[in-house]
Amino acid sequence: MVFNYGYLTWEWANSLRGYAYPLIFASIYKALQVLGKDDVQLLIWVPRLAQAVLAAFADVKLYSLVQHLENAETAKCVFFCQLCSWFTWYSCTRTLTNTMETILTIFALSYYPIKGSKMGNSCKYLALVALAIVIRPTAVIPWMPLVFSHFLQEQRKADLILKNCIPVGLVTVGTSLIIDRVFFGEWVLVQLNFLKFNVLQNLGTFYGSHPWHWYFTQGLPVILGAHLPFFIHGCVLAPKRYRIFLTAVIWTVVVYSTLSHKEFRFIYPVLPFCMFFCGYSLKHLKAWKKSAVSFLLLSNLLPALYTGLIHQRGTLDVMSHIQQLCHNSDQSQTFVFIMMPCHSTPLYSHVHCPLKMRFLQCPPDLTGNENYIDEADVFYSNPLGWLNKEFYNDTLLPSHLILFNVLEQEISPFLALRGYEKTATVFHTHVPQGRVGSHIFVYRRKAEMNHT
Repeated sequence: MVFNYGYLTWEWANSLRGYAYPLIFASIYKALQVLGKDDVQLLIWVPRLAQAVLAAFADVKLYSLVQHLENAETAKCVFFCQLCSWFTWYSCTRTLTNTMETILTIFALSYYPIKGSKMGNSCKYLALVALAIVIRPTAVIPWMPLVFSHFLQEQRKADLILKNCIPVGLVTVGTSLIIDRVFFGEWVLVQLNFLKFNVLQNLGTFYGSHPWHWYFTQGLPVILGAHLPFFIHGCVLAPKRYRIFLTAVIWTVVVYSTLSHKEFRFIYPVLPFCMFFCGYSLKHLKAWKKSAVSFLLLSNLLPALYTGLIHQRGTLDVMSHIQQLCHNSDQSQTFVFIMMPCHSTPLYSHVHCPLKMRFLQCPPDLTGNENYIDEADVFYSNPLGWLNKEFYNDTLLPSHLILFNVLEQEISPFLALRGYEKTATVFHTHVPQGRVGSHIFVYRRKAEMNHT
């Protein structure tokens, strides 16, 4: 869109992703390009900073909402719980659609007409909910009980539908349709495709499945962490009018539990609701408040720092080694092959030059072929055989190989025979699992081998 090169994953080829959200970052990239400031470090950090600023505004909105509904003291407690949540630290600067969905959920919540709120604005909150749904269609899930509750308590139901719901829906869906029409070159309703794939056809199971109870036994307890007892205590204490928030949390977790493919980030949007109850609990602890604050801070700080700065950092760090290849005089001869589980690393946004790069593919089968095996699985079933078959001719060989240390021994005959030497070792994780190793190795083909 901006630099006239890059890579589009299978989701784009099948119209499962919309351009509305990436357009924000494409606009930032374009502005940097026009200003002549499109340095690779800025391309990496500016989107994260933009996401961080939005997350900060959302946190302040959450504080204002609780201050308005309750009082300054409860607002401070909720704000503290939100700010020291390890999972918020881990997720809020990431340019995931789940992050934007969470941010927009907080903004929408601040205008939601809950009992006792004078800040309620049907048009504003519905517009923000609609925007969240455009960015990630699953945003509709936590808002279903909230919108339904609003509809039941609204006296002018026809006005709500005709003057708010329909106009807001038409404008947001219409804008999304136009944006996608411009970039896809045809009329596409991305949100429908997304729901078809993930919910109706449940094809997300291709990327792994978990038992139905996973969100209750692992998902929610893990993202809440040390906040869990405070959340339970807050649910018991909170007044009746806040039950709708708890309903939204339970409903969301139940709905997601029916889908086989589960991830922690999917339930990130319910975390602000949970923090409301955690803060409510903290406010009513009285004598134990100082001890509870210290406990929450310390128990969240360590996992926040570890997961944010150390755990699985290698796939980002290795990109700087690849980026240095952009400065080589023989850039056109460079070919980087990333032999890792698919989508382990970023790609051109962290390199910012049109290097030839390839990684193992893992698109799901959309044709109904029961015997389908993706490229990554075929590779890992016999790495050495796959490499010898794929690169049967020396002219096809990559100049650089990126791999986890767990793969090295198995493909060592290929590395030795084809003249590859290790040039860098990058730390990745203390807890290697399966195909993911503790370190990443960078191999380069010796210069004399390249010219033979």
